[in-house]
Parts: sequence; C-alpha cells; structure tokens
Amino acid sequence: MARIVVAGAGAVGASVAYHLALAGARDVVLAERGTIAGGATSKAMGGVRQQFSTAPEVRLAQESIRFFEELGPPYFEQVGYLFLATTEAGLAALEARRELQAGLGVPVERVDPASVPGLETSDVLGAVMCAEDGLADPPRVARELVRRAAELGVDVREGTAAEDVPADTLVIACGPYSAELAARFGVELPIRPLCRQLLATTAVDGVPEDLPMIVEAETGFHFRRRDESLVIAMSDAEPRWGFEERVDESVFVDRLDRLAHRYPPAAGSTIERAWAGLYDMTPDAHPILGPVDDRIYAACGFSGHGFMQSPAAGRALAELALEGASSFDLEPYRLERFAGGIEAEEVVL
Repeated sequence: MARIVVAGAGAVGASVAYHLALAGARDVVLAERGTIAGGATSKAMGGVRQQFSTAPEVRLAQESIRFFEELGPPYFEQVGYLFLATTEAGLAALEARRELQAGLGVPVERVDPASVPGLETSDVLGAVMCAEDGLADPPRVARELVRRAAELGVDVREGTAAEDVPADTLVIACGPYSAELAARFGVELPIRPLCRQLLATTAVDGVPEDLPMIVEAETGFHFRRRDESLVIAMSDAEPRWGFEERVDESVFVDRLDRLAHRYPPAAGSTIERAWAGLYDMTPDAHPILGPVDDRIYAACGFSGHGFMQSPAAGRALAELALEGASSFDLEPYRLERFAGGIEAEEVVL
C-alpha cells in the first residue's frame, strides 16, 4: 500500500493519522517538525460545541461530540455551552441559529441563565444551551490520538519536516503553517495566521465544577473553568495578523472588568498567566478539507475550530484519501470555493 505522510501532529493531524490506520492504511507516517501537540493545540481554549451557523459545520461537530463522549473524563467534561444575548438583534440571531441546530438534531434549548450560580443575568434578554457540549484538554486528547495511532502501526516522527519524508500521498494539517508547506509543493492555500490570546485568572472561590462555557453572543467574550481559575478569551478590536505570538497586556483591565460584571464571584481576581497562539484563518472561517493537488490533501484552515472538529475531520479525510469519497458532505470545504467568492462566514470565538 502507498505511503501516506500526515504533516502536523496537533489534534487534526493526529486524528487524520489515527483514522487512516483505523481504516486499514498500513504505511502512515505522522511527521511533526516540532513536538507532538506542541503548537496551536497546546494553546487552545478547549471548548467543544455543536452550536455552529451552517449545517455542514454542525454535522462535523455532531460526529466529533460522539467521539469526545466516548473519551470521557479526564479528556472531556460534558458541562455544556451557554450563549447569552443582551440585545434584540443578538437574540434574533441566536434564535435563528438555535432553530437550524435543533432541526439537525442538536439538543440545544432556550434556558434561564439565572440557573447558573453566580452568573449576572439582569441584562440578558435570552439564552440557549446545549448540555451535550463541553470542555476538553486539547494536548491530552491529541497525545491520546497519537498513542492510539502508534498502537495501530503509524510511524510517529517528532522533529521531522514532512517534506523530508518520501510520500505517495501528503496530508497537510499544519494549522497556521499549512500555507507555507503547501507552497513548497506549488499549492496556494488562502490561510493566514491570526494571533489570539487566553488569560487565566488567579483562583476564584466557589466556581462550580459543572460551570458551562459562558459566551456573550454579541461581544464574543467567553470564559470557562480550568481547575480553580477561569480562562478568558475575546477577539481583539483590531485583528493581529501574522506569526508573532505576543500577549497584549493592555486589554487585561477590560477583560477582568467584563468578567467581574458577568460573573461577580470573580471580582477582584487578577491575571495569573497569559499566552498567545495562532488561528489558521480562511476568508470564510471554514476549513479546507479535501484534495488540493495531485496526491495532496488539506485538513487545515479551521479558524479556531480545529480541535473541536478534529475527530470528524480526521475520519472524513481518511475516508476521502482511502476510498475517494466521504460519508460527510465536504463540498463546502473544497479549495475551489474561493474562486467563486465567499457566501457565508462562521462565527469565530
């Protein structure tokens, strides 16, 4: 059987390699020029949700949730995702998304946000939650996928550039570095790195273990529990394009103020740790999944959703590479879509 080289051992690449081996591929190399789960996966927020804006994205997320459920704790805690709307426009958009998701079988419901202990809801007009969604440990999950892949015979090579490994088929799953690798093979991928940062607070007393991911629909401000602290994230006012992974301390006060308003038990906490990582952005914030040249496939451009969609993306890519077709609708993720203009844009958190 021909050799398949998967470039990148983050969550997506690890999932592709694992699903290739699971489907019977016997000569698979997982090549990582750095360390396993050492790139964007190591810096991810770890949210896992099905509450997306388009049907194809929802279906990828549904399949992925089933995989995360099978992993269970400590890899995945099914505490839910709670979206809050504070304006009429935000509520209408949230409701439209809820109807789409519910129509596809996602158990997302209108809820009373006041049921979450400590949450400030006086300015909230409405909320929706999917209790199946939750929080995961991205590097731990990726390493488990790599372990399973190696157990099935995948040749895992850390500190190895994929282009240095002879291959009959190449799968590009390098996150923000995917365009760089593709260019070496004469393929242009419309992927740009976007710097995003996460802020972890000092310990907050009384945070419930089942605190869901809390998301403000209009602002994108969101936070989750991690051990005894809370991890905060929000888009920058001005996008920071490029490979520089720099923490911007100028936003700390604003983010802490937002947290103290939405979750008063966190008032008085400070930022204990902050780190920056990279999203691999496409023009429409949807991934590129499928063939991009002769014997070259892409699984990248997830625009901040790679970890949470990695189980389904890995299976879809493996099916496509081995069988020539996938059980998922990958038409919306073809590279060729960019030649005809952009029709939709996913919500990026």
